[in-house]
Amino acid sequence: MIDANHGVVIGTFLAYFGVMFVIGVVAYRRSSNFSDYVLGGRTLGPFATAISSGASEMSGWLLIAMPGAAFLTGMSSFWIAAGLLAGTLLNWLIVARRLRVYSFIANNALTIPEYLAERFQDRSLVLRLIAAAFIIIFYLFYTSSGLVAGGKLLNTVFGLDYSLAVFLGALAVVSYTFFGGYLAVSWTDVIQGIMMFLALIIVPLAAIYELDGVGEAFSAAEGAKAGVLNGLMDASTGEWLTWMTIVSSLAWGLGYFGQPHSLARFAGINDARNIPMARRIAVSWTAIGMVGALLVGILGNAYFPGGLDDHERIFMVMVDIMFNPVVAGVLLTTVLAAVMSTADSQLLVCSSVIADDIYKAVFRQQASQKELVMVGRITVLAVSSVAVMLALNPDSSVLGLVSYAWAGFGAAFGPTLIASLFWPRMNQWGALAGVVVGGLTVIAWAQLNGGIFDLYEILPAFILSALAIVIVTLVTPRPSEAVGRQFQSMLKEVK
Repeated sequence: MIDANHGVVIGTFLAYFGVMFVIGVVAYRRSSNFSDYVLGGRTLGPFATAISSGASEMSGWLLIAMPGAAFLTGMSSFWIAAGLLAGTLLNWLIVARRLRVYSFIANNALTIPEYLAERFQDRSLVLRLIAAAFIIIFYLFYTSSGLVAGGKLLNTVFGLDYSLAVFLGALAVVSYTFFGGYLAVSWTDVIQGIMMFLALIIVPLAAIYELDGVGEAFSAAEGAKAGVLNGLMDASTGEWLTWMTIVSSLAWGLGYFGQPHSLARFAGINDARNIPMARRIAVSWTAIGMVGALLVGILGNAYFPGGLDDHERIFMVMVDIMFNPVVAGVLLTTVLAAVMSTADSQLLVCSSVIADDIYKAVFRQQASQKELVMVGRITVLAVSSVAVMLALNPDSSVLGLVSYAWAGFGAAFGPTLIASLFWPRMNQWGALAGVVVGGLTVIAWAQLNGGIFDLYEILPAFILSALAIVIVTLVTPRPSEAVGRQFQSMLKEVK
């Protein structure tokens, strides 16, 4: 893709890899036990928590899928962005502070399955294991979406064979996640988040400048594709959006409540009192990033009126034609940063769940901290290997893979977590019903097409999960007095 000064671009990528690896080594020296490896000992401040949270949530989606969707369908993609921004704000308002307090009081729970088991004092392991199973299943698809994005980047920039590009991207992510755990993931995510933020400001501003101002830029985009500026029309077909399309797009915001890698940031902040500051930073980061991603896709039509073979490459090809190789190398590195910022968090959460909620809970209850860290690291290698196999199809859509996993997590864990934080009457059977109904509804709904089944699966699954929680909780015995006392102590700490 980039011919002139090709070595400069390669050098930029290698320098970036080097910095990430050094961070992993430093974090390795700071991680003395399993709590450090999984949550960094709950020591991150509000700025690092907010930026790393945003970066891990958005990933390559913000630089590949979102600009690609806007390039293809125009301003109709705004509805997804609006739903996600609302979800970000509500998640920080509703879940963040309570989860930080509750997870600590619930025997310092390190993972979502462990939190649920401790919150309801379920010693049968059924709730914990089923929650862990859904996390593993959906993370395999989610992590593979990041590797697809990384493969597309390295294939586009260097012309590498797609399969080789996927392997190289996975190797980069695994290298520092394997060693440094949560601290390495969070520290690198801060750098990656800042890079993504700056890129999504620089690229659309440069495009507007080259196209002679805001008015001319939007006129050129509209001239290339009719309806690209109409938020109620799909510019790729020229058809008006249906209520189902708009509702499905807004429903993306529901996914935030159940993303384990995002929820881990809430649990890992150093003090619950820092949540409001972190919230302001995170929501601002997300809003500006969303606007930038939309502008890149919309203005891309002025540069490529005939379209692209793969619309999800629009950010990369715009950077290539607009900037010299040095700047392009830096900006293209942000795509890799975006991919790595989520893939690393996902690998870490998945490995933590397997080490803590399966290995320790089922097979080795007396496992030492050192042993659990070792199992976590081995699991990083195993999970990444499976994700690579799923990512080897070059025709995979980043948006498609993300939407499936996003819905799965949002529906399986969102209603359950919210209810566990606010409803004293809820018991383990209601929690189990919420996880199972939400997760299975997503899996089943995604296989069906036509009519009501064209609705994004997260919405019906979220609703059914909430109903299952309420109904099953009310028809089963009340939680024990010990659970009630623990909940009251949680409420006291929040207040």
